[in-house]
Amino acid sequence: MKYLQVIIASLLLMSSDAYAQELYVFSEPASNMPSKSLGIRLTNEGMSQSGFVSRTIPEIMIGFNKNLMAHAQGFFSDMDGRYRLEGGSLYAKYRFLSNDNVRSHFRGAAFARVSTSKRPTYTQDINLEGDNSGFQGGVVFTQLLHKLALSGSLSYMKAFRDEGKQVPLMDRPDQLIGYSLSSGYLLLPFVYKNYNQPNFNLYFEV
Repeated sequence: MKYLQVIIASLLLMSSDAYAQELYVFSEPASNMPSKSLGIRLTNEGMSQSGFVSRTIPEIMIGFNKNLMAHAQGFFSDMDGRYRLEGGSLYAKYRFLSNDNVRSHFRGAAFARVSTSKRPTYTQDINLEGDNSGFQGGVVFTQLLHKLALSGSLSYMKAFRDEGKQVPLMDRPDQLIGYSLSSGYLLLPFVYKNYNQPNFNLYFEV
């Protein structure tokens, strides 16, 4: 089985208070969007297993103030036959800690997610971005050290029980402890001359 995830379009209608090396592909840093800002993101996932199937995730991101932001996602895929709307998700993040200096900062945030999905359940894995209905809560901390950003998160996930979607004689998702470790390093530019310069970053996430 081959699995591929790629962000195929991203339109950010704002300037984030996160540095470029904190804009991870698959995870959220403790930094937030600026107050009264809007972001739009489109993600596509593909999987090869007896043919190619895909999932498309449009997402709207809103910054309410410097400490609170929220995301709304929709899930569309052909993983169970015809292409259809699978479900959706709401995500919110509240930054409760900020220790900022000129070229470094340490930030902490709490986040929560609730998701719904029409997909049948047949494994113990929990994926709240399309595969399962459930909720998640956790914390994330981010340390910026000049050009290097390090981030780690810890969360608890709980799948909602729905006997109508459970595949007989297969595993049932229940609870899960999740974590992520992310790093980003600013490669270019070596020296900023203006805000119109493009940024080139190296990311690593697990």
